[in-house]
Amino acid sequence: MPPRFPLHLRLAIGGLLSLAAAMGIGRFVYTPILPFMAEAVPLAPSEAGLVAAANFLGYLIGALAGSFGHLPGSKRNWLLGALFASALTTAAMSLDTGLLGFCLFRFAGGFASAFAMVFSSALVLDGLTRAGKPGFASLHFAGVGCGIALSALLISGLSHAGSDWQDLWLSAAAATLILLLAIVLLLPAELPETSHASQTDTNETRAPDRFPGALWRLIAAYGLFGFGYVVTATFISVIVRADAGLSGLEELVWLIVGVTAAPSIWFWSRIGARAGAATAFSIACLVEAVGVTLSVSGGGPVLMVLAAALLGATFMGITALGLMEARKLTTGDPRRILALMTASFGLGQVIGPWFAGVLYDLSGNFQAASLAAAGALVLAAALGYRGTNSEVSRD
Repeated sequence: MPPRFPLHLRLAIGGLLSLAAAMGIGRFVYTPILPFMAEAVPLAPSEAGLVAAANFLGYLIGALAGSFGHLPGSKRNWLLGALFASALTTAAMSLDTGLLGFCLFRFAGGFASAFAMVFSSALVLDGLTRAGKPGFASLHFAGVGCGIALSALLISGLSHAGSDWQDLWLSAAAATLILLLAIVLLLPAELPETSHASQTDTNETRAPDRFPGALWRLIAAYGLFGFGYVVTATFISVIVRADAGLSGLEELVWLIVGVTAAPSIWFWSRIGARAGAATAFSIACLVEAVGVTLSVSGGGPVLMVLAAALLGATFMGITALGLMEARKLTTGDPRRILALMTASFGLGQVIGPWFAGVLYDLSGNFQAASLAAAGALVLAAALGYRGTNSEVSRD
């Protein structure tokens, strides 16, 4: 890396590529590959939902493991190791091992992507703070959307070239390894020391925990959001492929999700700065509920494209806004509230795909599950909004 290349740009771009590999590919590439995999293996919707749920369960456990305690070694080494493990588990999905094998590989992949998310964010955000450039965090988090867009282009190009579902998994793994090489070059082995950050962290860790009632409602809202977004995020490509009027649009729809997700944290952070994080959280949940409903409206290509745009433009923003508001509502060690929010969100994610698959088997479509998901998002909006008022001080 050229010596004059600014440290904060190395960190932000390295973080962007890390999340593109771990989340955009490692976690979400299942969505565009699923239609091809479901037809060829084959996988029933309920089985596909179990595979997705296994991935989200692995993510939940990995995020909690990464959030607690002090693991030996550097954050950079844990990040690089997690990304390599993500590439391996992605490649392993090309093996036709049956439902149990798919679930085990996706569980391991979810664990690896969670570790990469935790350690990349810890490394990059700490480094940007030390460099005096915390605003570049939005570039880091844009990696999720960029990775989704990359996976859409990759899967679209290879599928049109005649690649089968196994080749798609292997290509996704290869893309992860290429990104990993770039990350090795970008992210520094050590960060420069800063003045009083460690003392501030120590004092904050020693502060007693205080969980007001508004925070518990936000935790519940975060779990409902996890359930509400994941049904569409998992099955939108399948929904598009099953509609004759949308034939051939599944890769474009997933690309739109990624493109609109990339700037979403910056956009919703601006809204949060003006209206408050909790109010922005509620607004974004309502916007996403509209998108989830439109995805099963049968309204043709225009409404499906709009549904994809609304999903992409909100789900990462809601994720960030929820954590921002939770941090504001509590005192004490921030890792504890991060763990609680992650557990609630993860539980919603695990239940969502399984629930949608079961309802599909009963009804033959994803309409009931998607409407239930939209209802969960509306309830999340109500809980999040009510938690912003003066009630916080009374609890």
